[in-house]
Amino acid sequence: MTAAKRMNASHEGGRGNLPSSSPAPARGFIPHHPPPDGGSSFPWGRWGVRAVALTYMTVMLVIPLVVIVRDGFQSGLAGFWQAISSPVAWHALQLTLWTAAVMVIINTIMGTLTAYVLVRYEFAGKRLLNATIDLPLAIPTLVTGVMLVVLYGPQQAVGAWLKNTWGLDIIFAPPGIILALLFITYPFVVRAVQPVLLGLDKQQEHAAATLGAGPWTIFRRVTLPPLILPLTSGALLSFARAIGEFGSIVIVAGNIPFYSQTAAVYVFGEVESENRMGASAVSMVMLAIAFTLILIVNRLQQRRQRK
Repeated sequence: MTAAKRMNASHEGGRGNLPSSSPAPARGFIPHHPPPDGGSSFPWGRWGVRAVALTYMTVMLVIPLVVIVRDGFQSGLAGFWQAISSPVAWHALQLTLWTAAVMVIINTIMGTLTAYVLVRYEFAGKRLLNATIDLPLAIPTLVTGVMLVVLYGPQQAVGAWLKNTWGLDIIFAPPGIILALLFITYPFVVRAVQPVLLGLDKQQEHAAATLGAGPWTIFRRVTLPPLILPLTSGALLSFARAIGEFGSIVIVAGNIPFYSQTAAVYVFGEVESENRMGASAVSMVMLAIAFTLILIVNRLQQRRQRK
C-alpha cells in the first residue's frame, strides 16, 4: 500500500470516529413538543364546543321541560290526575286525539298516492307541484287558519253551500280542525315515502308484471312492503305534529268547550286564567305522547338503516 493510500485510509477512519454533533435519542425516549397554544395541553377547543352545545340544549330544552313537570306535579299525583281528568280538559284531549287520528288515516293514503305520482309519472308542472308540497312548512299556521276561514266560512260560498246542502259545518267545528291538520301535516308522509320510492328497483315490478300480476297486486306485494317503515314514520310524525298544533286551530275551531276546543287551545285558556298547574298538566300529557311517538320513529329509522 502506498503512502498516499495509507494517509487516505487513516483520514477516513479518523473522520468516522469523530463524535456526532446531534446524538441519536435513547431507546424508548419520546421527544416532547410543546403544544401550539403556548404550553397548555388541555383541549380547550373541543371541550368549549361541547360546553356551548350542551349549555344551549339545557337552556332551550331541559329547563323548560323541568319547569313544566314541576308545575304539573306541584299538587302531587292526585292533583295532576284531577287536572287532566276534569270534564273540559278530558274532552279537549279526546278531541285532539281523534281528530289527529282521522288526519293520519287520510294523509297516509293521500300522501303515499302523491309520492307515487311524483316519482313514477312525468307531467307538466311536476316541479312546481313538488315544491308546493313543502309550502305548509314554510307559511305561518295562522295563515292556514285564515285561508280556511276565507274558503269554508259560513258566510262564504263554499261554506254556505255545504251548510245549506249537506248541513255540514266546517269552520268552528271538528271538520275544520281536521282540515287544518291535513294542511299543515301534508308534507310529512310525502317526504318520508318519496326517497324510498326513488330508490326502489323497478326490475322486480317488471318481473311481477311479466308473470301476470296486475297493477294492484304489484303495488301491494312488491312496491308497498319496502314503504311500510317510512310510511309509519311519516304517519307518526304527522300525529305528533298535530297534537300540539295551535296557530291554525285557534282560528278555525272557535274555542268552544265540549265541542271544538282542542288540548292546545285549552292550555292557552288556562294560561290566560293563570291556572299554571292545569296548563302544565295537560301540556305534560301532550309532551309525553309526542315524545313517545318520536322515540318510535327514531327506532323505525334505525331499523331501516340497518336493512
